[in-house]
Amino acid sequence: MSEPAVPADAEFLNGRLLIAMPGIADPRFERAVILVCLHAPEQAMGIRVNLPHDDMELAAILDKLGVEGQPRDPRQPVLRGGPVERDRGYVIHSDDYEVPGSTLSVSEGLCLTATREILQTLTQGHEQPRRAVLALGYAGWGPGQLEVELRENVWLAAPADMDLIFDGDHETKWDRALARMGISAAMLSGQAGRA
Repeated sequence: MSEPAVPADAEFLNGRLLIAMPGIADPRFERAVILVCLHAPEQAMGIRVNLPHDDMELAAILDKLGVEGQPRDPRQPVLRGGPVERDRGYVIHSDDYEVPGSTLSVSEGLCLTATREILQTLTQGHEQPRRAVLALGYAGWGPGQLEVELRENVWLAAPADMDLIFDGDHETKWDRALARMGISAAMLSGQAGRA
């Protein structure tokens, strides 16, 4: 069975948050909060913003990659952005920094860059973005797949919140993302579709 076509006037979710519903069939996305960075008829791509790697800090990653200098917060955790290309780095950052031709504008105030240049910038105080977080990997969807999952109540879509995206309290981000929509996690049904 082929996936349904996405209407030309479909509302795309660029710059929105996807919040996993309880009972999501894919354990990799349990309690996930994902920033949608790209949503088009051909594909969707997002970065999970609430799951840090165990014992993996920004300074150690930059040192391992041979990037000289110290970041503003050397102990900032590196996030598990998703199950695709888990060894590739993606930096979500404020829009006061751009690598021409490489930085993707996600929404007003938010950008995504996946180049070595931004990693070097993270150690240069006067040139780095005001806010930034490094994630390894991303979540991806094929044509129409995300739309099907939304119809099956796998995800809730919510406006992005800069403070939520960049704060370090990863343990409570899922609950807080729901609360900002006026939803209590205890009131959600555990019967969701698959991711």
